[in-house]
Amino acid sequence: MKNLRNSVQLIGNLGMDPDVKHLEKGKTVANLSIATTETYKNQEGEKVKDTTWHRLVAWGKTAEIAEKYLKKGSEVAVEGKLVNRSYEAANGEKKYITEVLINEILMLGAKS
Repeated sequence: MKNLRNSVQLIGNLGMDPDVKHLEKGKTVANLSIATTETYKNQEGEKVKDTTWHRLVAWGKTAEIAEKYLKKGSEVAVEGKLVNRSYEAANGEKKYITEVLINEILMLGAKS
């Protein structure tokens, strides 16, 4: 059961092309966002779609694969863990972010 700790699995579509940066010492990082959509019927029996946006971060080879093969609209399945971080904005306000640190990514859908 140890593999279930802080484990996230999502399937969704990219909202933008991966934002990839090549850092010092050859490290690569990619920032992505995906939308997951759930469909259900409300109390009146009407079909409702609920979309949630998720921030994703990939490092190393996974980031390079994202840069090479993924584009806005691509359908992907990701497995990773939740990571919380904070930073100070230019106005001095402290901001908090929750992201999914990707361990594995699977490209779904048709080839482009």
